Amino acid sequence: MLRDTDRDLQKGLIMRLPPVYPAPADAAQRRARPAVVCYPVETLPQPDMGWLERARETMGKIDEVIVPPREGRSFSVPEAHFFRITSVEGPQVGDLNLWNAEDLSERFFSGKTRALHATHVSTGMRLWSNLPHLRPLATITRDTLDWYGFDADGGGVHDVIGTRCDPYTHRLLSGGEYHHCCHSNLSRALSQATGMPVREAEMHVHDVLNVFMCTGFTRDTSQYFMKASPVRPGDFIEFFAEIGLLSALSACPGGDCSATHSSDAAACYPLKVEIFRPANEFVSGWKAPTRSAYSRAHGA
Repeated sequence: MLRDTDRDLQKGLIMRLPPVYPAPADAAQRRARPAVVCYPVETLPQPDMGWLERARETMGKIDEVIVPPREGRSFSVPEAHFFRITSVEGPQVGDLNLWNAEDLSERFFSGKTRALHATHVSTGMRLWSNLPHLRPLATITRDTLDWYGFDADGGGVHDVIGTRCDPYTHRLLSGGEYHHCCHSNLSRALSQATGMPVREAEMHVHDVLNVFMCTGFTRDTSQYFMKASPVRPGDFIEFFAEIGLLSALSACPGGDCSATHSSDAAACYPLKVEIFRPANEFVSGWKAPTRSAYSRAHGA
């Protein structure tokens, strides 16, 4: 005869089995140990926000890309230029990938960005590249949703927790084929930008910055959740490219991600990307951050 927990497991309502082993006598004492931030960041190099603000005051628009609903588009951002992602017609979430324009093996590292900053990013935080490079690719210079903070559910905006909706997980959970998940959109966008076959381009697609997406973890089951994005037309997030970037953005099929994704059910809207160039003195005077100086000896 099935227990209630067995029924719940079959329904997918419980993600963790009930404990098998009894709590020790000092369980409360063990749980009460203080939390320690994994990466103290007092020595983390900080962006010069004053310099960036002065550069912003001189910038002029040089390019624009519209990302259609449920599609992906690529765009290039020269070193020491700014780029801005804007909601233009309705609440819409976007999935962003960044690569070194000269070396696709260097790309955005969401996990280390999360560890060095937070689960959700905003103005003054940087997007870091993967190992062995580990340097800032871009700095967030403006975020019109910086007022949101964290809500009563623990949700925040612009997360580096989720990976991106993808057709493999969709197939695993639903058994169906869907070709406009963000993973596929980003794969096609990179393929079109580089001329690589889409299956080759796919191997360079990586965990994203979920632009405008409102997410967190449920308090009772610690599951990743999404809720309606607070973004509205005119809201934007803006970045300074610390090195030359090849980028791709997907307008998520989940729209504002208030209910569903990986289908054509949600209302979706385009996203606008704008590229800005500051005055020559800022471009010519900029020195890109260097890659990690670690020897890579690894004790061998």
